[in-house]
Amino acid sequence: MVPRFTLEKVLDRAEEVARDVAAPAAAETDRDARWPEAALRALQDAELGGLVVPEEHGGLGHGLVAVARVGEVLGKACTSTALCFGMHCVGAAVIAAKATAEQAAAYLEPIAAGRHLTTLALSEPGSGSHFWLPETTLARSPDGWVVDGRKTFVTNGGRADSYVISTVAADPGAPPGEFSCLVVPADAPGLAWGPEWRGIGMRGNSSRSVTLQEVHLPPESLLGAEGEQMWFVFQVVAPYFLVAMAGAYLGAAQAALDEARLHLVERTYTHDGSRLAANPVLQHRFGELWARIEATRQLLHWAAEQGDTGGATAVPALCSAKADVAECATHVINEAMTLVGGIGYREGEAMERRLRDARAAHVMAPTTDILRLWTGRAVLGEHLLGD
Repeated sequence: MVPRFTLEKVLDRAEEVARDVAAPAAAETDRDARWPEAALRALQDAELGGLVVPEEHGGLGHGLVAVARVGEVLGKACTSTALCFGMHCVGAAVIAAKATAEQAAAYLEPIAAGRHLTTLALSEPGSGSHFWLPETTLARSPDGWVVDGRKTFVTNGGRADSYVISTVAADPGAPPGEFSCLVVPADAPGLAWGPEWRGIGMRGNSSRSVTLQEVHLPPESLLGAEGEQMWFVFQVVAPYFLVAMAGAYLGAAQAALDEARLHLVERTYTHDGSRLAANPVLQHRFGELWARIEATRQLLHWAAEQGDTGGATAVPALCSAKADVAECATHVINEAMTLVGGIGYREGEAMERRLRDARAAHVMAPTTDILRLWTGRAVLGEHLLGD
C-alpha cells in the first residue's frame, strides 16, 4: 500500500517546521532547557504526528526510513526537537505493533489526528542501560493491573499524553528479561514527576524521572500478551529508537559541517586576500569529514531499509548505524569546531550547542559499547543478550 503522504511530502513538511519553528528557537530551547512545544505542535499540525501509525487508523503508514530521514531534518535545526519527536514515533510504533481495537481508538487515532503525544519510559535507576531488565512491578487486580516503580530519563517527561512503560511480568516466577509493556495515560493517579532535566546537552528534551505508586490501569492497558515484550524490544523498540536517534545526531553533524563549509568559503584574510577554502590542509580535512558523514548516512539509510523489509542483516545493520552515527557526530562536530576556530568556540554559539548535544549519543541506551557487542554477536550467530 502506498502511504497517503509520500516520503518526499513528509520531508517537505518536516523541512518547513524545522526551518520556520525549530531552528529559530533552538538557542533558546538549549539556554532555558525549554521543551520545544511549538515545534512539536507544528509537526502535529503538519499531520506528521501519525508518521508511523498505520493508515487504517488515520496515520501515514511510514516506517524506519521515514523516521531516520525526518530525524535528520529536525536534527539539523534542533537536536532536542528531533529527540522529542523521535521518541514520540517510537512510542507510537510500540502501541501500533499489536494494538487492539480499544487501543487504536484510545491512542492511535488521536496520535494520527495530531491530538496526542506519546513516548517511552523504559530506563530505571537500578538497571541503567540494560533497559530490558525492568524492576517496576506489575500485579493483577480485580479491575486490571497495578504498577509500582520508578522510571528515569523519560523524554517528553511530564509533557506527553501517554507513556509506554515496561514492568516485570506479573508472574513472580518469570525469568529475567520476560517483562510486560503497558501504556499509561498522563492523568493516571499515582504518577509523580521529578525535577526538570539539567544536562550539559540535549537540554530541551524534558528528560525526567517519574515514580509510579499504585497506579491502577484497566486490562486493555497491556500491549500485546503478558511477558512477550522481549519481542517488542528487538522488533519494535530497538529498531525505531536506533534510527530515530541516529537520524537526529546525523542531522546535528551535517549542520556543523554546513557551518564549517560556509566559514571556509566566506572567510578571507585581509593581509593577503587568501581564502580559507583555498588552503590544501583545510581542503583535506573538510573532505575527510564530508566522506565520513556520507558513508555513515548510507549505512543508516540501508539499515533502515533492512529493518523495514525484514532483511537478514537488519539487526547488525541497525546496531552499527546508531553506533557509527554516535562516533561520526562527535568526531565531525569536534573537527568542524576546529575548522571554524575561535568563532565557533564561543559560548552560546550553535557549534558549541551541537558539540554538547552530540556527546549524549554515546550514552543513550543502548550505548555504543553495547551496540558493538550486539553487532558482533548477531553476525557470529550468538544470542544478543548472551547466555
